[in-house]
Amino acid sequence: MRHLIDSLDLSVAETQEILDLADRIAADSAAYAHCADGKILATLFYEPSTRTRLSFETAMLNLGGRTLGFAGAEQCSATKGETVADTARVVSCYADIIAMRHPKEGAPLRASMYSRIPVINAGDGGHNHPTQTMIDLLTIRQRKGQLDHLKIGFCGDLKFGRTVHSLVNSLVRYPGNEFYFISPEELKVPEYLIEDTLKPAKAPYHEVSSLEETLPELDVLYMTRVQKERFFNEEDYIRLKDIYILDQEKLNLAKADMPVLHPLPRVDEIAPEVDADPRAAYFQQVLNGKFIRMALILSLLDLTDPVTGKKVFLC
Repeated sequence: MRHLIDSLDLSVAETQEILDLADRIAADSAAYAHCADGKILATLFYEPSTRTRLSFETAMLNLGGRTLGFAGAEQCSATKGETVADTARVVSCYADIIAMRHPKEGAPLRASMYSRIPVINAGDGGHNHPTQTMIDLLTIRQRKGQLDHLKIGFCGDLKFGRTVHSLVNSLVRYPGNEFYFISPEELKVPEYLIEDTLKPAKAPYHEVSSLEETLPELDVLYMTRVQKERFFNEEDYIRLKDIYILDQEKLNLAKADMPVLHPLPRVDEIAPEVDADPRAAYFQQVLNGKFIRMALILSLLDLTDPVTGKKVFLC
């Protein structure tokens, strides 16, 4: 049995397999409509989510399975003091696979230690978001045709942005990638990401503050929102929340084929006028979320791919 807690739980070859499977599902979703008949996905979401929870549920429904779960800590026995470990034990009696989002780093990992069924980390605090990473990789590959030798810019909240941390950890495994971290001093990329990920991989990186000056250099731009829920001081949030806003005037400085990604939800950091630009890729990411999560559920449940006639090799 395999779990997906960290994007690095998958080798580069396994990542490629999942991306290829997601592309096959996107090309012929109907062929996969009964792969998970009789299977149940439990969505254990201890903090609010729209896209991630609904896309997990939609993925399982589109595979022919069913879902159960909760969409807030106040709706589960955590309010009575039940531990994550005990919740995992209990839900293992009802479902075949778990998707868990939790505000505390490491909670899905702890759940996986006690679960008798596969656990997928759907986001844990500011730490990791491996399924979003897979979505981002698929979208970049679709737009650029490759995952190597790219100049990738990350802009906004790089301190608390778990999607940024996960994606950087994955992209350093592909040769020739160069990273630009665009943020104010208060939201700069954590030191551990530099010391534990970038430097050991000898990946070139730049910490800068100007979006306008950096845009012409980039092959990919990954925007993030400043996350109010991660701040202890509302004054700091108000001061920083609008520091970077991508509008059409700024986007005109970028390459004609530079996709703009965003894990969503956005607030003010991407102006609505950008939505009509062909470089806007964030709603493509949303659609890819369903295909990636269908591919992961298939893989972790050790089900047969009806198109290839083979089991996906993860388990």
